[in-house]
Amino acid sequence: MKSTSAVYPARKMSAVEKSMLGCTIDRAPQLLPGLLTAVLLAWLSVWLSQYVGVTLLGFTKTPISAVMVAILLGLAIGNTVPLPASLKPGLTFAVKKVLRLGIILLGIRLSIFDVFKLGALGLPVVLLCVLSALFFTTRLNKWLKLPERLGILIATGTAICGVSAIVATGPAIDAEDEEMAYAVAVITVFGILATLVYPYAAHAIFAGDAVKAGLFLGTSIHDTSQVTGAALVFADMFSLPRALDVATVTKLVRNVFMAAIIPLMALYYTRKVAGQDETSSKNARVARIFPLFIVGFLACAVLRSIGDAGTNAGGYAFGLWDGAAWQDTYGFVKSWAVNLLVVALAGVGLSTRFDTLKNLGIKPFIVGLGAALAVGGVSLGAILMLGK
Repeated sequence: MKSTSAVYPARKMSAVEKSMLGCTIDRAPQLLPGLLTAVLLAWLSVWLSQYVGVTLLGFTKTPISAVMVAILLGLAIGNTVPLPASLKPGLTFAVKKVLRLGIILLGIRLSIFDVFKLGALGLPVVLLCVLSALFFTTRLNKWLKLPERLGILIATGTAICGVSAIVATGPAIDAEDEEMAYAVAVITVFGILATLVYPYAAHAIFAGDAVKAGLFLGTSIHDTSQVTGAALVFADMFSLPRALDVATVTKLVRNVFMAAIIPLMALYYTRKVAGQDETSSKNARVARIFPLFIVGFLACAVLRSIGDAGTNAGGYAFGLWDGAAWQDTYGFVKSWAVNLLVVALAGVGLSTRFDTLKNLGIKPFIVGLGAALAVGGVSLGAILMLGK
């Protein structure tokens, strides 16, 4: 394999991500350039989607998704215009932190009972997809004679939650930065392709069934940002917002598997390759392998449930808002959740570099393609079998 450290600085990516966990106000000057760029691109995307869909095409509600526009514009700009390095910290912040805040606020769309109902609905499909992705990817990686650690990274990224799973798994199996960079690049490429194609495929395959489409998007696309983006595109294009709820909860169920799968994969690697019987102490960091924004999502769902209980009983939500005012309040939060997600997806587009792919070689992409097709096929088959 050829080195990609010059075009895809995996070590710097890890450092930036690590520093974001301890973000303080003194880092604001570093974050503002990239963050404001993502915000401006998101605003432009929303305006363009409205202008083209409503003003030019005459629809009452635009059929053009602002998320799709943000991703495509970001990809176009990021790969044609040399972006200054000063934008990187802010773009990373948008992709990591703004995305998570948006997902947390999405919890206000659902009651906690809806969350558990949808989670239980998606659990069998999620479990089948996770297991099949792990098995098929590691087998294909071995068949192509690629490094064991690279196969594990691509497998966990495909099975659970994309880049986050790769970043969490890498230290647990002592992966090299180059191996992590390869896995991130492969997952990113196929995840973005799925984000652009799967919303339309899901609508065609499931005949507009929002629940089945949401299950498919939530289980077959890799990264959390990509699932959310695809679900928003589907909801916007076909006026089926329920798909966003189903896809989001399904993806969060997948993310929870990080707490079990990453230590197991580390144990598998150390026993198979290093001949050891226990995993590294690095696996013990719960905050690293369990996405804490899931707790925030559930907290918002609990708040929605408590508020609804108050107004449904003829009183006030939290003693402050009557029924109409409470609807306006959580409606405002929902709209800002979507706005934050558009900003995050604009950051994803701006951060993705096609020139990274030149030095990867074909074999990692064969593994990534095989993994994507396997998890998509299992997802589709499981939903069709268990759909009723």
